Amino acid sequence: MSGAGGAATASASSSQLAQEEGMTWWYRWLCRLSGVLGAISCAISGLFNCITVHPLNIAAGVWMIMNAFILLLCEAPFCCQFVEFANTVAEKVDRLRSWQKAVFYCGMAVVPVVISLTLTTLLGNAIAFATGVLYGLSALGKKGDAISYARIQQQRQQADEEKLTGSLEGEL
Repeated sequence: MSGAGGAATASASSSQLAQEEGMTWWYRWLCRLSGVLGAISCAISGLFNCITVHPLNIAAGVWMIMNAFILLLCEAPFCCQFVEFANTVAEKVDRLRSWQKAVFYCGMAVVPVVISLTLTTLLGNAIAFATGVLYGLSALGKKGDAISYARIQQQRQQADEEKLTGSLEGEL
Protein backbone atom coordinates (compact mmCIF):
# COMPACT_ATOMS: atom_id res chain seq x y z
CA MET A 1 0.00 0.00 0.00
CA SER A 2 2.59 2.60 1.05
CA GLY A 3 5.54 0.64 -0.43
CA ALA A 4 8.54 2.59 -1.65
CA GLY A 5 6.85 5.98 -1.30
CA GLY A 6 6.38 5.44 2.43
CA ALA A 7 9.99 4.33 2.82
CA ALA A 8 11.22 7.42 0.94
CA THR A 9 9.09 9.68 3.12
CA ALA A 10 10.36 7.96 6.28
CA SER A 11 14.00 8.38 5.28
CA ALA A 12 13.44 12.04 4.32
CA SER A 13 11.76 12.87 7.65
CA SER A 14 14.45 10.90 9.49
CA SER A 15 17.17 12.87 7.71
CA GLN A 16 15.49 16.19 8.55
CA LEU A 17 15.12 15.28 12.22
CA ALA A 18 18.70 14.02 12.39
CA GLN A 19 19.96 17.25 10.79
CA GLU A 20 17.89 19.21 13.30
CA GLU A 21 19.42 17.28 16.20
CA GLY A 22 22.94 17.55 14.80
CA MET A 23 23.44 13.86 13.98
CA THR A 24 25.80 13.13 11.12
CA TRP A 25 24.86 10.61 8.48
CA TRP A 26 27.49 8.09 9.60
CA TYR A 27 26.38 8.28 13.24
CA ARG A 28 22.77 7.75 12.23
CA TRP A 29 23.82 4.64 10.26
CA LEU A 30 25.95 3.47 13.19
CA CYS A 31 22.89 3.67 15.45
CA ARG A 32 20.78 1.78 12.92
CA LEU A 33 23.47 -0.89 12.45
CA SER A 34 23.81 -1.39 16.18
CA GLY A 35 20.02 -1.67 16.39
CA VAL A 36 19.98 -4.43 13.77
CA LEU A 37 22.89 -6.24 15.45
CA GLY A 38 21.14 -5.83 18.79
CA ALA A 39 17.99 -7.36 17.33
CA ILE A 40 19.94 -10.34 16.01
CA SER A 41 21.70 -10.91 19.34
CA CYS A 42 18.40 -10.56 21.24
CA ALA A 43 16.69 -13.07 18.96
CA ILE A 44 19.44 -15.68 19.18
CA SER A 45 19.87 -15.30 22.94
CA GLY A 46 16.10 -15.30 23.41
CA LEU A 47 15.82 -18.61 21.60
CA PHE A 48 18.56 -20.13 23.76
CA ASN A 49 16.90 -18.69 26.84
CA CYS A 50 13.60 -20.39 25.98
CA ILE A 51 15.23 -23.84 25.97
CA THR A 52 14.81 -24.46 29.68
CA VAL A 53 12.27 -25.55 32.25
CA HIS A 54 12.66 -22.46 34.44
CA PRO A 55 9.64 -20.19 33.82
CA LEU A 56 11.47 -16.90 34.42
CA ASN A 57 14.07 -17.79 31.79
CA ILE A 58 11.28 -18.58 29.34
CA ALA A 59 9.60 -15.24 30.10
CA ALA A 60 12.89 -13.38 29.61
CA GLY A 61 13.51 -15.27 26.36
CA VAL A 62 10.07 -14.39 24.99
CA TRP A 63 10.63 -10.76 25.98
CA MET A 64 14.00 -10.79 24.19
CA ILE A 65 12.43 -12.18 21.02
CA MET A 66 9.80 -9.45 21.22
CA ASN A 67 12.60 -6.88 21.69
CA ALA A 68 14.29 -8.25 18.58
CA PHE A 69 11.13 -7.82 16.53
CA ILE A 70 10.56 -4.28 17.80
CA LEU A 71 14.18 -3.28 17.16
CA LEU A 72 14.01 -4.62 13.60
CA LEU A 73 10.67 -2.93 13.08
CA CYS A 74 11.99 0.44 14.27
CA GLU A 75 15.51 0.42 12.85
CA ALA A 76 15.20 -1.67 9.68
CA PRO A 77 11.59 -1.77 8.48
CA PHE A 78 12.69 -3.26 5.15
CA CYS A 79 13.38 -6.49 7.04
CA CYS A 80 9.69 -6.58 7.96
CA GLN A 81 8.29 -5.74 4.54
CA PHE A 82 5.49 -8.31 4.81
CA VAL A 83 4.18 -6.73 8.01
CA GLU A 84 1.61 -4.19 6.85
CA PHE A 85 2.16 -1.64 9.61
CA ALA A 86 5.98 -1.71 9.49
CA ASN A 87 6.44 1.56 7.57
CA THR A 88 3.90 3.37 9.74
CA VAL A 89 5.68 2.31 12.93
CA ALA A 90 9.08 3.20 11.45
CA GLU A 91 7.85 6.69 10.49
CA LYS A 92 6.51 7.30 14.00
CA VAL A 93 9.74 6.09 15.60
CA ASP A 94 11.81 8.27 13.25
CA ARG A 95 9.88 11.30 14.50
CA LEU A 96 10.95 10.61 18.08
CA ARG A 97 13.82 12.56 19.58
CA SER A 98 17.10 10.78 20.27
CA TRP A 99 16.65 10.83 24.04
CA GLN A 100 13.22 9.22 23.67
CA LYS A 101 14.67 6.43 21.57
CA ALA A 102 17.48 6.02 24.11
CA VAL A 103 15.05 5.62 27.01
CA PHE A 104 12.87 3.23 24.99
CA TYR A 105 15.72 0.98 23.81
CA CYS A 106 17.54 0.92 27.14
CA GLY A 107 14.29 0.20 28.97
CA MET A 108 13.47 -2.65 26.60
CA ALA A 109 16.92 -4.15 27.14
CA VAL A 110 16.84 -3.92 30.93
CA VAL A 111 13.51 -5.74 31.46
CA PRO A 112 14.74 -9.28 30.55
CA VAL A 113 17.80 -8.81 32.73
CA VAL A 114 15.54 -7.87 35.64
CA ILE A 115 13.29 -10.87 34.96
CA SER A 116 16.17 -13.37 34.81
CA LEU A 117 19.74 -12.33 35.55
CA THR A 118 21.78 -14.83 33.55
CA LEU A 119 24.78 -14.57 31.28
CA THR A 120 22.57 -15.23 28.25
CA THR A 121 20.26 -12.32 29.00
CA LEU A 122 23.15 -10.00 29.82
CA LEU A 123 25.09 -10.75 26.64
CA GLY A 124 21.98 -10.91 24.48
CA ASN A 125 20.75 -7.49 25.55
CA ALA A 126 24.15 -5.78 25.63
CA ILE A 127 24.07 -4.60 22.01
CA ALA A 128 20.42 -3.52 22.27
CA PHE A 129 21.35 -1.51 25.36
CA ALA A 130 24.35 -0.08 23.51
CA THR A 131 21.95 1.13 20.80
CA GLY A 132 20.08 3.08 23.44
CA VAL A 133 23.35 4.47 24.75
CA LEU A 134 24.36 5.60 21.25
CA TYR A 135 21.05 7.41 20.83
CA GLY A 136 21.50 8.93 24.28
CA LEU A 137 24.95 10.20 23.38
CA SER A 138 23.57 11.80 20.23
CA ALA A 139 20.94 13.54 22.35
CA LEU A 140 23.72 15.13 24.41
CA GLY A 141 25.08 16.80 21.31
CA LYS A 142 28.53 17.51 20.00
CA LYS A 143 31.38 18.40 22.26
CA GLY A 144 32.34 22.06 21.99
CA ASP A 145 35.70 23.12 20.65
CA ALA A 146 38.39 24.54 22.92
CA ILE A 147 38.25 28.05 21.46
CA SER A 148 34.57 28.60 22.20
CA TYR A 149 35.01 27.08 25.66
CA ALA A 150 37.92 29.45 26.40
CA ARG A 151 35.84 32.40 25.16
CA ILE A 152 32.97 31.47 27.51
CA GLN A 153 35.38 31.11 30.44
CA GLN A 154 36.90 34.52 29.67
CA GLN A 155 33.46 36.14 29.58
CA ARG A 156 32.60 34.58 32.94
CA GLN A 157 35.85 35.82 34.48
CA GLN A 158 35.21 39.33 33.19
CA ALA A 159 31.69 39.29 34.61
CA ASP A 160 33.01 38.09 37.98
CA GLU A 161 35.68 40.81 38.00
CA GLU A 162 33.07 43.46 37.19
CA LYS A 163 30.88 42.24 40.05
CA LEU A 164 33.87 42.30 42.39
CA THR A 165 34.95 45.82 41.44
CA GLY A 166 31.33 47.02 41.65
CA SER A 167 30.96 45.65 45.18
CA LEU A 168 34.32 47.11 46.26
CA GLU A 169 33.38 50.57 44.90
CA GLY A 170 30.09 50.36 46.80
CA GLU A 171 31.92 49.72 50.07
CA LEU A 172 34.26 52.71 49.67
